[in-house]
Amino acid sequence: MSSFVAALAVGPIVLDGGLGTLLESHGHDMSSSLWSARLLLEDPDAIRRAHREYFDAGARVAITSSYQVSHTGLAAAGFDHADVERALHRSVELARQAREDAGLGADEAWVAASVGPYGAALADGSEYTGAYGRTVDELREWHRPRLAALAAAAPDVLAIETVPSLVEVEAITAELDGIGIPAWVSVTVADGRLRAGDDLADAFALAAGVPEIVAAGVNCCDTAEITGALAALRASGGGLPGVVYPNSGELWHAQERAWSGSASEIAAHAGDWAAGGARLVGGCCRVGPDQISAVARRLVR
Repeated sequence: MSSFVAALAVGPIVLDGGLGTLLESHGHDMSSSLWSARLLLEDPDAIRRAHREYFDAGARVAITSSYQVSHTGLAAAGFDHADVERALHRSVELARQAREDAGLGADEAWVAASVGPYGAALADGSEYTGAYGRTVDELREWHRPRLAALAAAAPDVLAIETVPSLVEVEAITAELDGIGIPAWVSVTVADGRLRAGDDLADAFALAAGVPEIVAAGVNCCDTAEITGALAALRASGGGLPGVVYPNSGELWHAQERAWSGSASEIAAHAGDWAAGGARLVGGCCRVGPDQISAVARRLVR
């Protein structure tokens, strides 16, 4: 059993916060279609320092900068297959280096290789609708090379993030079956359902059917969605631990590539989420080190 899976059975583990938005707050231009993947290629030390900042704040899982890295997405920006493979491996290595920089061992902090949905590569906000027009087989084929490259980099866990539809959950869970690396599957929701309108419990039931999947839940959603999502996870009957990392509560406008609204308080809910079955708790977009530090103070005794 991996140390990550063993720790998951013991009690809550604190995730990091939004990597791309932290880099943005440091003055980096994140307006390109590659999001944080651009810095992965051009300024990897900035990413390593951001991971370290979250570790120093109390996070014990660093989610890598590979969310928007895909073979099709980088090909459109002029990069070849070998560039993509190197970028995916580098994303895992940078998180490992940050863990070492923070003085943490491999049995007390972990690297989660981020796998974003198909819509993330389109860079048009469609991960929040799931309106791709792609079949399960097409999505399996698209995800396969990136999953293989990240698995070869040997992260502690694969973080399947922001999945908006049951079709894509089905595709990804099929590809994870037999991959040999622990994984969590996290969907994005609105009004208690996947963004594409699918039933949340159906998505969690699919996840529970794959031995490699060790947790399931939601991310990049409003905090108000979390309690219902954890209830749906329990109702799915799979017995998986929960993973929850909502965004700040501000609204993302994909066309303008800008945020509006005010932030919610993540840490105030962390204890209730843990009591409801969450074992991985952190934040997504616009949740920074200060909020992660507050979550750690609530959950770590």
